[in-house]
Amino acid sequence: MPDEYVRDLRVVAGVLPFKVNEYVADELIDWSAAPDDPIFRLTFPHRDMLPAPVFDRMAALLDAGAPRAELREAATAAQRDLNPHPGDQLEANVPTLDGRRLDGLQHKYAETVLVFPSQGQTCHSYCGYCFRWAQFVSQEELRQALRDPADLTGYLAHHPEVTDVLFTGGDPMIMRTDVVRRWVEPLLAQTPSVRTLRFGTKALSYWPQRFTTGPDADDLLRLLEQCVAQGRHVALMAHFSHPRELETDQVREAIARIRATGAEIRAQAPLVAHVNDDPAAWSRMWQLQVELGVIPYYMFVERDTGASSYFGLPLARALDIYREAVRGVSGLARTARGPVMSAAPGKVMLHGTTEVAGEKAFVLSFLQARRPDWVGRPFFAAYDEHAQWYDELKPVSFGTTLPAYAGEQW
Repeated sequence: MPDEYVRDLRVVAGVLPFKVNEYVADELIDWSAAPDDPIFRLTFPHRDMLPAPVFDRMAALLDAGAPRAELREAATAAQRDLNPHPGDQLEANVPTLDGRRLDGLQHKYAETVLVFPSQGQTCHSYCGYCFRWAQFVSQEELRQALRDPADLTGYLAHHPEVTDVLFTGGDPMIMRTDVVRRWVEPLLAQTPSVRTLRFGTKALSYWPQRFTTGPDADDLLRLLEQCVAQGRHVALMAHFSHPRELETDQVREAIARIRATGAEIRAQAPLVAHVNDDPAAWSRMWQLQVELGVIPYYMFVERDTGASSYFGLPLARALDIYREAVRGVSGLARTARGPVMSAAPGKVMLHGTTEVAGEKAFVLSFLQARRPDWVGRPFFAAYDEHAQWYDELKPVSFGTTLPAYAGEQW
């Protein structure tokens, strides 16, 4: 790459995390098309991922040979301005046990608890649009990490309403299998109310060898089989951003091996500029998923954090892309719901547009919500061709309001 690009990379990587591995570089990126190759855009920094004033400030310090401490101080200030934990995650989602805050757990919806195992808070490679980017920077106070599996089982003992546990990160599949066992086996033995174990992972895209030729790949598959044999539903929540990630022999073998354990694979990703803002890419990706036995699950909207100004798209454009993409596949691939925003009040699905009382409006509903009685109830927002996120929407003028979460008030 040109020296100018390498300098830009160093500037951006001083604020937002950057990591790539051999598999991504050798198997997924078409270097003849770089820097416009979609997988290159997915993983390698671009100067526009930072607001111009932040980029210029960091570049000036780097060019001047500023001391490491000064660079770190500037990066820390920039990171705090990039909304590191969107959706009130730390303010509203973190539960307590016996009066003690359990950082590393999130309990937003009654049925589901998210777990951030401390050993799984990295990934094989990083997506530039990752909304968990704060897990990978040097500010400890921004990270979510649970160190003791007993805190998880202890919390669940007081919450029998929880049926699903989702291991997330980072990427739990970065952990050795013996570490995964230390988190999973207590759930099998002590929490019969938990019926579904989910693992949020990008490993199938970025390191499918985790499930094939890795040193403990067979042991991991035996653990999945063990969970299924004990009556648990096991789901790998795979993160596929582009159809190219499904085209290698390695990933296809990994998918087949996982499915042979009785576990299922569901696929989700955000719709983002420069990577997959093309209906044909989504149609192709969903079709490949169905052929390989993967269930298309969500098309998300890029969250309002990190490099969202670079990767984000207007909701109106996202709706057009989803509708055109879903028209290109059969019913078996239309299980993918979208566009969906994981906003502070809940998961908001954009169904389409309509006209009410002479006013053009978005039609939305909650797939999940902090208030369960909101789920499935349609509501309207004034049509805005520029809005990219839930907080930017405004009520329609004919008297309704937008659901909003503010502390304990709804």
